[in-house]
Amino acid sequence: MITIDREGRFDHVEREKLLDRVMGQARFQKSSEILRRDRLPADGLAFVAHDGKQMIGTVRLWNVNAGNSGSALLLGPLAVEKVYSGSGVGAGLVYAALNAAQSAGHRSVLLVGDPEYYARFGFQAAPASGLLMPGHFDRHRFQAINLGNEDVLSGAHGMLHATGQRAH
Repeated sequence: MITIDREGRFDHVEREKLLDRVMGQARFQKSSEILRRDRLPADGLAFVAHDGKQMIGTVRLWNVNAGNSGSALLLGPLAVEKVYSGSGVGAGLVYAALNAAQSAGHRSVLLVGDPEYYARFGFQAAPASGLLMPGHFDRHRFQAINLGNEDVLSGAHGMLHATGQRAH
């Protein structure tokens, strides 16, 4: 049985192994990693999927400042074991993360990812068009979603900066 829950205190070791299998070392070269490096994920906004006792998926949200629009979250990485591709595990993780973020009062989420995949959740390139990521990033893959009814990203411009708690 597949379950999705918040990441547990000791899940980080299995999570890193999963990310290595699914994404490899290239994940450390991504622009989003610059914002995640030496930071903890946003409080209560890290999720894992298990099939029985085996971790098969993960996603985290990270605190960032989105230029002049202020506080936002950055989603990623989203990773699912390849044998579960197309099973809905990734979508379940994204929905869990977005719902929890909105419930916690967060107003927007940004990510760098496949536009076709993330469109189903409401992500679009337009709200992020005036924002910049540190380092190289693929502009057409940089997307955002407003949570709730307020358009907090309208007219947003400037550089994303990490604001999350530093890891020890």
